[in-house]
Amino acid sequence: MLSLFFVLPLAAASIVNSQLSLLPHHPHPPEDIPPLSHWEDLAASQNRTLCHILPGQDGDDDDAKTIASALNHDCRTNALVVLPGAQYTMASNITTTSMDNVHIELYGRLLWTTDIDYWLSVSMPVGFQNQSTVWYFGGRHVRLDGHGTGELNGNGQVWYDWAKGRGNLPHRPMMINWRHLHASVITNLRFVQAQMWTMATTWSHDLLFDTIYVNNTSNSSHSTLNTDGIDTIYSDNITLRRWDVTCGDDNVALKGNSSNVFLYDSVFHGGQVIAIGSLGQYNDAWEYVHTFHARNVTMRDTRYAVYLKTWAGHQNGYPPNGGGGGRGHGQDIVLEDVVLHGARTAPFWIWQCENYEGDMGKDCDSSEFSFSDLRFSNVSGTTADGVTLAASLRCAAGGGGCTNIIVEDFSVVTANTKKPLTEWYCANVHNPSGFECEPFPEDKGDDE
Repeated sequence: MLSLFFVLPLAAASIVNSQLSLLPHHPHPPEDIPPLSHWEDLAASQNRTLCHILPGQDGDDDDAKTIASALNHDCRTNALVVLPGAQYTMASNITTTSMDNVHIELYGRLLWTTDIDYWLSVSMPVGFQNQSTVWYFGGRHVRLDGHGTGELNGNGQVWYDWAKGRGNLPHRPMMINWRHLHASVITNLRFVQAQMWTMATTWSHDLLFDTIYVNNTSNSSHSTLNTDGIDTIYSDNITLRRWDVTCGDDNVALKGNSSNVFLYDSVFHGGQVIAIGSLGQYNDAWEYVHTFHARNVTMRDTRYAVYLKTWAGHQNGYPPNGGGGGRGHGQDIVLEDVVLHGARTAPFWIWQCENYEGDMGKDCDSSEFSFSDLRFSNVSGTTADGVTLAASLRCAAGGGGCTNIIVEDFSVVTANTKKPLTEWYCANVHNPSGFECEPFPEDKGDDE
């Protein structure tokens, strides 16, 4: 059902932070969704075209095609798009990258089908490693509001069982790629059981993701490896506010050419937590990560608080599982007001010898990627018992090492014994402040 009103354009919407709390883990679609007449009146008052989309009546219908048609044609510009149904079937890949001044109201679930062979045949390249997706979503001045119940559900369990713990499998898609999306807001939305990465921003800027719930968990023996919460690539001015993320890999990851990424008021469960990288995977390519600030973040049973990782300076194999030889710089990386609950290893980790083709942990001094101006302030809480390291900072001499690392108000202890973390292992760290470096013991050198 499409209700159409052809209208004059509106001025671009400004980005406004929501005041809602974190979303519930098990929501129910509201019973008081406004009727069609409400949306007709609202669209008319805002001079917008209206597309009011109901799910197909047949369970075999492909609602993805209907949604794509609305966002590409009838309601591509100056529009209000409403999806009030309980569940929509996503049975085809879609590209909706030309929206302009569109508001999307999603109340129910977008559920992807489980035909793995089909999705492997139609997934679309993201432009990094062998990553792919089933939805290119882009445009300008777009607002996507899930109202606390709207959900993208990738039916990920079939993918976890199919992958059997194998990483970086070709054509295994992420749920959505925010691609050339600018000056836009994604809010009050749930992302559940992603097929691989949940989402990534590419070639995008000026985005606010506010009040976002991500949960990728397995109910079988197979892991949720590669189910990152969000990755940023070639993106600038990205704000993540009030995120609740459970996943089996990086909760948040900044890949190459990410700048001005801000993370506030969030909670992470499991996973690796915040990753800067990996970087330097492409031979002779220059990459950067400039300005990442995280504040007021709670981390439960995560591996680290933050880890920075690059590939070695000599290429060994090819992406996605091999590579190296890239160059670049990471600068102005700040974490403050962080609480750990049972971190599984050292809270702070720098590692410049990444490789999954047999050379992991080797050639750690050759990377020509450097880091500077890192500050970790007011980090408290607990690690698992047996953890003694506060930091493992293995910086590479090839890039000049790491400069100006500052630690302030660090008070992390082991969970049961309450022993403070006292060991700060360093290599090629210059001008440390707030801690004393000691060399890596030879018997622990490159085994992580």
